[in-house]
Amino acid sequence: MGGKSFEEIFEQTLFRMRWLMAPFYVGLVVAMVVLLITFGKEVADETSKVITLELEENTVVLWLLTLIDMTLAGNLTLMVIFAGYENFVSKLDLEGNPDKPVWMGKVDFSNMKLKLIASIIAISVIHLLKSFMSIEQVDKPNLEWLMMLHGVFLVSGIILAAMDYLGEQGAENEEIEEVEHHEDEHALHGV
Repeated sequence: MGGKSFEEIFEQTLFRMRWLMAPFYVGLVVAMVVLLITFGKEVADETSKVITLELEENTVVLWLLTLIDMTLAGNLTLMVIFAGYENFVSKLDLEGNPDKPVWMGKVDFSNMKLKLIASIIAISVIHLLKSFMSIEQVDKPNLEWLMMLHGVFLVSGIILAAMDYLGEQGAENEEIEEVEHHEDEHALHGV
C-alpha cells in the first residue's frame, strides 16, 4: 500500500502541533527582557540615592528584597522556558557546552511543578517580609490576605510534594511487582 492511514497523518499532525508552544516561550523571553529593564531601573534609581546619602537602613533592606524578588522571578521564568521547551517542544542540542546548567534535561513536569511552587512560596515570603518591614504603612486587612495567600501556597506545595511522593512510591511498587512476577515465572519454568 505505501500510503499513510488517516490515523498516522492525524497523529503526526498532533505531534507537530507542539510547535504552537514555541511563541509562548518567545513571549517569556520578552518578559525576561522587560524584567531585566525593570531590574536595571530599580538598581539605577536606588544607587543614585547612595550618592546623595538619602538611604535609610529599612529602605536598603526593602530595596534588596525587591531585587531578590525580581531575581527569583527571573530564575523561575528561565527555568520554565528551558524545561517547558525541552519537555513539550524539542530537546535543546547543548551536549558538550560547558555552560549548560546541570539541571537542564533533568527537570520533568513533576519537578517543574515543585520548583515552581517553591519559587512562588519564596516570592510570597519576600512580599510578606516587605509588608512587615513597612508595617506602619500597610493596610491590615491587605496584610491578612497576604498571610492567608501565603498559607494557601504552603499547603498547595505540601500537597503537590505528597502527591509526587505517593506517585513515585506507586511506580516503585509496580517495578518491584514486575520483577517478582518475572522471577516467579523463571522459577516455574525452571530457568
